[in-house]
Amino acid sequence: MPDVFLLRHGVTAWNLDNNRYCGRTDIPLAEEGLRQAEATREQLAGIRFAAVYSSPLERAYRTAQIASGVPPIKDERLIELDFGAWEKKTKEEFIPENRQLWADWSAHPAITRAGGSGETAMEVVQRVDAFFNELVSRHATGNILVAGHNGINRFYLCHKLGMPLQYYRRLLQQNAAITMFSLDSSGDFVLNHLNSKGL
Repeated sequence: MPDVFLLRHGVTAWNLDNNRYCGRTDIPLAEEGLRQAEATREQLAGIRFAAVYSSPLERAYRTAQIASGVPPIKDERLIELDFGAWEKKTKEEFIPENRQLWADWSAHPAITRAGGSGETAMEVVQRVDAFFNELVSRHATGNILVAGHNGINRFYLCHKLGMPLQYYRRLLQQNAAITMFSLDSSGDFVLNHLNSKGL
């Protein structure tokens, strides 16, 4: 049963700009994000990783690279949620454009397309779950570092914890924080640390 260290990327300029929705836009870490990644490396010092995986987006890849000290393996299934028309906007900008769409997403993200043309939460869960099922088949034991994003991490955790997906915002994911869990081939999931800055 591998121990998974699930990492959210360090902060970007868009995170700092009233949480502007970044989604698939490939922007780099801000200086603060680079410092956060360095702090995560110190936090993880002494932990040997059997493998390191990352979203292909630079902010996640660079965070994983700094935190682990090795080049991560990119996997498209770890890319952030496609936010459709909400991409590059803040909630204050896009909610007034279509309040009903935001209400539908908030109540039923499993079947509502983000931004009207993006992904549903269930589509996210299916691709991320497929990644972790394959990970367990590759790595029966050991420590695995996985760098992803706020949206996909929270939806996956909701799914594994048996929570309705509309409650995903109840799970805090700070930038460059670690969530640690164990997972076996039958799908059994045990959450050990949530949003940790000091393992």
